Amino acid sequence: MRTIKLTLEYDGTAYHGWQRQANAPAVQNAVEDRLAVLLKQPAPLTGAGRTDAGVHARMQVAHFRTESPIALEALKRGLNGLLPRDIRVSAAEEAPELFDARRDPEQKTYCYAWWDRDADDPFGRRYAWHLGQGLDAEAMHRASQALVGEHDFSSFRAAGCEARHPVRRVLAARVERQGHQVRFFVTATAFLHQMVRIMAGSLAEVGLGRKDEGFLARALQSRDRKAAGPTAPPQGLCLWEVRYGAIPRPGRKVLRKGQESLDNEGSAD
Repeated sequence: MRTIKLTLEYDGTAYHGWQRQANAPAVQNAVEDRLAVLLKQPAPLTGAGRTDAGVHARMQVAHFRTESPIALEALKRGLNGLLPRDIRVSAAEEAPELFDARRDPEQKTYCYAWWDRDADDPFGRRYAWHLGQGLDAEAMHRASQALVGEHDFSSFRAAGCEARHPVRRVLAARVERQGHQVRFFVTATAFLHQMVRIMAGSLAEVGLGRKDEGFLARALQSRDRKAAGPTAPPQGLCLWEVRYGAIPRPGRKVLRKGQESLDNEGSAD
């Protein structure tokens, strides 16, 4: 039995997120269905994170297990030939038997983008939150530093989040400007559902001058979702990078066809 690791990129505009849906298009549906055609057998995927509807990925990672002898380059070419143009496989690699794309990441990085010119960008409207007014990126960066460290992120957690606890460790956060685009990068060992989008909505309040630079720190301390800002729209969010350690965790039980991981930690944005 082979374990294959796929690295994927996708524009999430047309999809109801990564996770397979019964009655709506999802990225996992598209890739799994083409894999089944290519391999002539089902190949259920496990992804590094369940991105929401409309959210993009510069680097999504998934794995599957198969007995097919297909060469990796043929797998990559074949999938890209079958997939819609808004989903690409950038790499296909052999992985250790115990590799698990969902449970093994050491850290993930998301990027959230705003466009703050008074006129919208017709070319980037799918990839940024268009605010129509200027943002104070420096104030946003200073405010974002309150997020770094291990905290109870209850204030930045969606109501339907299924994670077992709200404590997460944020390794780095920064806000930077590139012309009329302002971008927020945040790296953590794991995330809660809609955690980054709530952070982004809160930072926008600071950037627009509606809240002071201590707003995120106070919201974090309150552990109350009502104390934070709005949930930012999905089109500005992109799963930017997923990093793995060299060796899978010991004692890992390999999941076979039809089995699901019960580990929900770090699986959503």
